[in-house]
Amino acid sequence: MRMLLLAGAIVSTAAVVALPVRAQDSGIAIGAIAPGAAVETLDGKAIDLDRYLGKTPVLIQFWATWCPNCKALEPKIDAAIRKYTGRVRFVAVAVSVNQSVERVKAYREKHGMLQDILWDRNGLATDAYEVPATSYIVVVDAKGKVVYTGVGSDQDIDAAVRKAL
Repeated sequence: MRMLLLAGAIVSTAAVVALPVRAQDSGIAIGAIAPGAAVETLDGKAIDLDRYLGKTPVLIQFWATWCPNCKALEPKIDAAIRKYTGRVRFVAVAVSVNQSVERVKAYREKHGMLQDILWDRNGLATDAYEVPATSYIVVVDAKGKVVYTGVGSDQDIDAAVRKAL
């Protein structure tokens, strides 16, 4: 009986430890063609993500004002924006969970966010990109192919963007 309990505890612990690894492997597949998705500008105008695709490389971040990993990524995103301005587009897709457009606007102003910020009111972009969590980054090359995905605060944003160049 003790051996069964111990084996069960090991399996349970291994499953919990493995969760972050599987989370990194979830989301839209590397090599997939990035889909469009209906979102909105922060002033409520309809726009589609496909507007950004297939022209230049683009980094899309699925983001929230309340996300500590997103906050931790801000300096890396800002550095990449400064380094690749004119060569790469940067888009933050604000998820609509536990935040409002007004809260996103206030955060943008307070923190001087430099990327385009879009509002995913109905979760269509989140669904299209199979987003596993906020702080999810998708880098798409100029042909519209996904070349990088990642989640969490320890992503190497510069290396991810270079994959698209």
